Amino acid sequence: MRITIIGAGFSGSVLATELARNAPPGVDLCLVGLADGYGRGVAYGEARPEHLLNVRARDMGATQDQPAEFARWLNLTRRAEESFLPRLVYGEYLYSRLQSAAQVSLAGFNQVQQEAVAVDREGGAFRVMLADGSDFLTDRVVLAVGTLPPQRLQGVGPRLLVDPAYVAWPWQRNLRGADALADVPDDARVLIVGTGLTMADTVVTLRRRGHHGPITALSRHGLLPHPHLAEPGLPIALPPAVLHALNGADVRALLRALRSLAPVVPDWRSLVDALRPSLQGYWKTLPDEQRGRFLRHLRSYWEVVRHRLAPSLHEELEQLRGEGRLRLRAGRLLRARRGEAAVEVLIRERGQAHASAERYDVLVRATGLDTDIERTSHPLVSQLRDAGTVSADPHGLGLRATPQFEVLDRHGAPVRGLYCLGPLLRGQLWEITAVPELRVAARHLAEHLLAPAPSRVVREMAPRVASRVG
Repeated sequence: MRITIIGAGFSGSVLATELARNAPPGVDLCLVGLADGYGRGVAYGEARPEHLLNVRARDMGATQDQPAEFARWLNLTRRAEESFLPRLVYGEYLYSRLQSAAQVSLAGFNQVQQEAVAVDREGGAFRVMLADGSDFLTDRVVLAVGTLPPQRLQGVGPRLLVDPAYVAWPWQRNLRGADALADVPDDARVLIVGTGLTMADTVVTLRRRGHHGPITALSRHGLLPHPHLAEPGLPIALPPAVLHALNGADVRALLRALRSLAPVVPDWRSLVDALRPSLQGYWKTLPDEQRGRFLRHLRSYWEVVRHRLAPSLHEELEQLRGEGRLRLRAGRLLRARRGEAAVEVLIRERGQAHASAERYDVLVRATGLDTDIERTSHPLVSQLRDAGTVSADPHGLGLRATPQFEVLDRHGAPVRGLYCLGPLLRGQLWEITAVPELRVAARHLAEHLLAPAPSRVVREMAPRVASRVG
């Protein structure tokens, strides 16, 4: 049996490591991913030294039953385990454990540093086509492509799209091999669309490079992610009222229960963290109407308390805000075009009927995760979508899949042998973008992929037994 994993970021490399450690002889593994960041992904391979993890080192182990593995790999002291380390270091950890697993694996392990551009069903197998024109057959495929490329910002004119003053993704490479932010003048007036974690990384990188011009960050609600505490708080157990609300499949009821509890817990962060183990199950019970209500009204507020900043980074951003060098605004970008001397934008602030015309030197898109497969330009995902092999979540949260992560086609039928792992499963699980949830999902999928298939006799006898019972 040959198993091919497409995507060599966190999800793909962790799944490949699980399979390499546990697959018996006779199984061939193939990990396909872009050369840049192979085994690390964009989050950890394309990061810069100033980009920090937003989780303490002690909790970042990529193995479900060894959450402290990363800290042990670095031989950290007890105090250092509580720190927020550079993401580049974490990328080296992921790559190291992948290579170690490959060296001792009983299975064949082929590492392909190429982009997969198409996957087609061919008989009982799949043909994987690569960007260099080569292809190969495989029995099973796992889509672990991470988040999708950023989409074009609404309202951006065609001239600006191809102008250096528009940065569609802060870490994209220019012709010199440097990231796009390297071309931002030190005194440039910068408008960043997005106020989340990507914005924070963008601002800190600009400042490290000597930028001293004004920076404005714009989003629908203008919310900055909250910080972690300098010292971790004590965990709490959810009371019966919250547990009851989690079983009720009603967003309003859960919100009421949390609001009643918030004033009596030592810190709200402990309450959010206590919810996490229950959130995937809760999301599965929510009907589409309730999911849509959450996404429209509560998503932005949930994101800033759930995905928190390292304390030192939050302090730096707050200092910049206090000095007037960073301004957060709630509103929408209606229009942006390349003017003669500047980027001309039209912004309508939240709650205002009228818009304001403003000028900036650089416009940066930093809107974070994208999982909308209906609108993506990702070559492989768009090919699978157009072929009807995968189908979109109705809320733009990735693709539809079975509880075993097998993808569903346009007719809602499972595509046998084609699986998904990672953020494209948000529509099914919601909480599937961070290390704790991803490592659990990788372990479960690895066990499923390596489970012995029913024998031919059992498969042939099952319909006969069912008909007799019927």
